[in-house]
Amino acid sequence: MEDYNEFNIQYIKGVGEKRARLFNKLGIYSVADLIHFYPRKYQDWNNCETVITAPEGENVAIKATMITPVKENLIRKGLTLYKCNFSDGETVIHVTIFNNKYLAKALRTFDEYILFGKIEKSFTGAFMSSPQIEKAETAQGIHPIYSATENLNSKAIAKVVKAALDKVEYFEDTLDSEIRDKYNLCSLDFAIRQIHFPSEIKNIEIARHRLIFEELLTLQLGLFKLRDKKDTKNNFVLEKDYTNEFLSLLPFSPTSAQSRAIGDCIRDMQGIKTMNRLIQGDVGSGKTAVAAAAMFTAIKNGYQTAMMAPTEILATQHFESFSKLFENTDIKIALLTGSTKAKEKREIKEALMTGETDLIVGTHALIQNDVEFKNLALVVTDEQHRFGVEQRASLAMKSASPHLMVMSATPIPRTLGLIIYGDLDISVLDELPAGRKKIRTDVVDSSYHKRIYNFIKKAVDEGHQAYIVCPLVEEGESDLISAKEYADELSSKHFEGYNLGLLHGKMKAKDKDRVMSAFAEKEIDILVSTTVIEVGVDVPNATIMLIENAERFGLSQLHQLRGRVGRGSEQSYCILVSDSKAPASSERLNVMKQTSDGFKIADYDLKTRGPGDFFGKRQHGLPNLVIADMLEDMDTLTECQECAKQMIKEDEKLDKYPLLCNQISDMFRKSEY
Repeated sequence: MEDYNEFNIQYIKGVGEKRARLFNKLGIYSVADLIHFYPRKYQDWNNCETVITAPEGENVAIKATMITPVKENLIRKGLTLYKCNFSDGETVIHVTIFNNKYLAKALRTFDEYILFGKIEKSFTGAFMSSPQIEKAETAQGIHPIYSATENLNSKAIAKVVKAALDKVEYFEDTLDSEIRDKYNLCSLDFAIRQIHFPSEIKNIEIARHRLIFEELLTLQLGLFKLRDKKDTKNNFVLEKDYTNEFLSLLPFSPTSAQSRAIGDCIRDMQGIKTMNRLIQGDVGSGKTAVAAAAMFTAIKNGYQTAMMAPTEILATQHFESFSKLFENTDIKIALLTGSTKAKEKREIKEALMTGETDLIVGTHALIQNDVEFKNLALVVTDEQHRFGVEQRASLAMKSASPHLMVMSATPIPRTLGLIIYGDLDISVLDELPAGRKKIRTDVVDSSYHKRIYNFIKKAVDEGHQAYIVCPLVEEGESDLISAKEYADELSSKHFEGYNLGLLHGKMKAKDKDRVMSAFAEKEIDILVSTTVIEVGVDVPNATIMLIENAERFGLSQLHQLRGRVGRGSEQSYCILVSDSKAPASSERLNVMKQTSDGFKIADYDLKTRGPGDFFGKRQHGLPNLVIADMLEDMDTLTECQECAKQMIKEDEKLDKYPLLCNQISDMFRKSEY
């Protein structure tokens, strides 16, 4: 089989068109897909136990002779039990087989078999219920167990994998011997064959290490190559640094983290390559001020800048902040959103084309075809995970390789950040501005509701506002109360005379913006919402965040929600309500109570729930990993970063590694990049 990568699965011996469709359901279309469909676990049939030495409750292999013929018992229609006895030479094993007429007929008394399954022991002997049974002379070995479907079991998959492997004479290595020796890696041929059919248990780990390394190295090299595409010549070199002039406009002193980040951005934009930088910081860490500083210097150097926000209300808030900050300067600012009136849109677009407007703030409206700039030098996107890669690229296409800054309030441990944002340089804002009061966080059960509602009423009576968050929208989704029901119940039973608003993900964008605007303008006292407010507007007057069924949220998400309050000078509160009795839930929620450090929370969340909690439904856009795990294989990940850097340093286009280049193309073609 010359090119096993493209060879269709249906032409492998034992497959055919009908069975190929079953493989397709598992995402297997070619021999390459099949070979990279690794076993999820293994059964070791080599080390046989006796009944006396076998641990109870665990799967074990026992070599035994069948000593009685099979007795058939029809229990009811559709259920037949087959019973027979085996002996390991010391103990009798009573075996029950359910509904497997084929196996029952094949068994012969006085033949030797291996029984694989869980064993129960008693004074009268031992019992095994529906063990796997195979002839002793053919049964030895380590059996791979694959993720199967109803009509395609693991044994059938293993048979086809074996047929495919037999067709490939040798898997050519993607890495040279120097790299393999340095990182203690076996050959690719050994790894692929042993991951499926290991001759010894220890070979599974040897094979896994090589394949995990290969996958993470492919990912890392792909991200570096992606970055190389972005590492274009700087077409907008900033001749002069205006940071000090900008700082004089601020009503506060920047934190040292903000100063460092501003310095990073200016250095990038004065360098020989285009800036591609992520400003990553907790809610309230001052990312917008860093963006403003970079935009100010770009504008003062004679260029235009643009900021894209995910919602109209957030764009409006940024516009108002910049307008206030730059009111005593000659900087001209405009706001462009979907609801901007047609006449005003035409005027804004004309001013952008002539270069009259220095700074434009907007939503997706900025990336429409008829929006043109005279000399756009810097593009800033806020809450970058809310935009697809294509949307960010569309705005960047409005100019000849402008500088790019993306801002994210999702704290991610640095090592993981280097992978997720592998195509960006990272500046971390890891301190909050002076004068910010710590948000008091409490964890209580639902018996506290009456006290909490009274506490909210008191705060609203004093002129403040509150958020109430619940995880579901429609009634009937589970036994948890939905946002709609809850809002109705609160307004009729607990908050009569108060203005309640409702916000949820199924509302139209305009309706969401209308509700959030009303809340920001203090027309709504209490906003009942689902997690759509996780990325929301700045409402300094909101001082209470009540989160129902808090155990249902990831910690990083709870932390984002908590960040909606505490944005003013008043003391703010976050109340987490949970009736869960699970110790793990209590421990997780207590982490929220004990720390307000988003990076510590992110670390804990990553360790206990894995990366999925950060990214939701693959918001990160990374290629899917088949065998590697970003959390478990962090050490290998670090090695791969080091290896990838060295490889690119020595061979920028990876000409020495054509097979690896093919893997990179394949991996990123299937991803959202």
